[in-house]
Amino acid sequence: MAKKSKTKDELEDDLASVIARDINKQFKGQNYKTAFFLEGDDDSPSNVTGWVSSGCDSLDLAISNRPNGGFPVGRITEITGLEASGKSLLATHALAETQKKGGLAVYIDTESATSTEFLSAIGVDLKNMLYVPLETIEEIFETIETIVENVRKSDKDRLVTIVVDSVMGASTKIEMSMEYDKDGYATSKSIILSKAMRKVTNWIAREKICLIFTNQLRTKMGVSFGDPWTTAGGKALPFHASVRLRLKNTGQIKVGDQVVGSKTVALVVKNRMGPPHRKAEYEIYYDSGIDNYGGWLSLMKQYKLVTQAGAWYTYQDVDPTTGEVLNEYKFQSKDFIEKVLIDPDVKDRLYNRICEDYIFKYKANVDGGIDDVEITEDFINEEG
Repeated sequence: MAKKSKTKDELEDDLASVIARDINKQFKGQNYKTAFFLEGDDDSPSNVTGWVSSGCDSLDLAISNRPNGGFPVGRITEITGLEASGKSLLATHALAETQKKGGLAVYIDTESATSTEFLSAIGVDLKNMLYVPLETIEEIFETIETIVENVRKSDKDRLVTIVVDSVMGASTKIEMSMEYDKDGYATSKSIILSKAMRKVTNWIAREKICLIFTNQLRTKMGVSFGDPWTTAGGKALPFHASVRLRLKNTGQIKVGDQVVGSKTVALVVKNRMGPPHRKAEYEIYYDSGIDNYGGWLSLMKQYKLVTQAGAWYTYQDVDPTTGEVLNEYKFQSKDFIEKVLIDPDVKDRLYNRICEDYIFKYKANVDGGIDDVEITEDFINEEG
């Protein structure tokens, strides 16, 4: 019986498999694989296998572009903003969500400004959260390596979220040894942070760690045009971070004359998990943290899932298969949870409708891309 000859695609697949095997042999002393296929290799460091919620579903969607997403596990996230914009709050919400999944929450604090009462109010289990106050960038990364190595010795799959709050508040060993009236080597933080990020980025991906940094925005010197903001620590962290958020305080929430919260906009300025430059609006209450479902209502208004008449909203619960209106709800914003989300089935259907409208759909280019574009003389002149 004649042996069936292989197609060109099959030969190329075999060649790729041989090359991958040889590369893994070459680096076998590292105790981990080096060459992968992006489809079929679940242990590839490029595969995001988990997500940690930010405590705000609308922000989770903006970051991950998928239902039940959030901060990516195995990636580095940087949360930036001016003072009192809610950076630390957002990061600690991620710690609370990690604990809800049975994971290890680690809070590395360089400012010693943590409120245990507020952490408890947003759902952090203080008895099981590892709190590590540190002073220098060197100590931060040495501690991260120690924590991860010890956790992975006992449990290869446990979710670990590490928050570093903040880069701005961290010094360096050189700077700490200097007198107050001497130059503390202002560039030393950038140099050390750059080296550290090169060391840990791939390692964090292999070990499946959710690593979150907070950082302070400050104005650039002598900038009249373009983005006037920059962050401490140089360009290493913005370069290596897969997700960068910029928070902005947009107003106060008052009850009578008393300020009880603030309104916040989170802009996704960099995103390797989904489309960038999307934003989420949410409210922060000083006694309970982020108002998650207020963000739902903002998206419902944006995508016309509700009609508004004065202070009253109307939402029609629709069967996704038949399009039949199952029920109609009239409510004010303060009654949204009580009137609409009290039924888990209605809540699930509403969340799915929000996701369907919000999630960005990628389109595969199957027709050859540039070959289908008409090249005109004007195009050639413009492009040179």
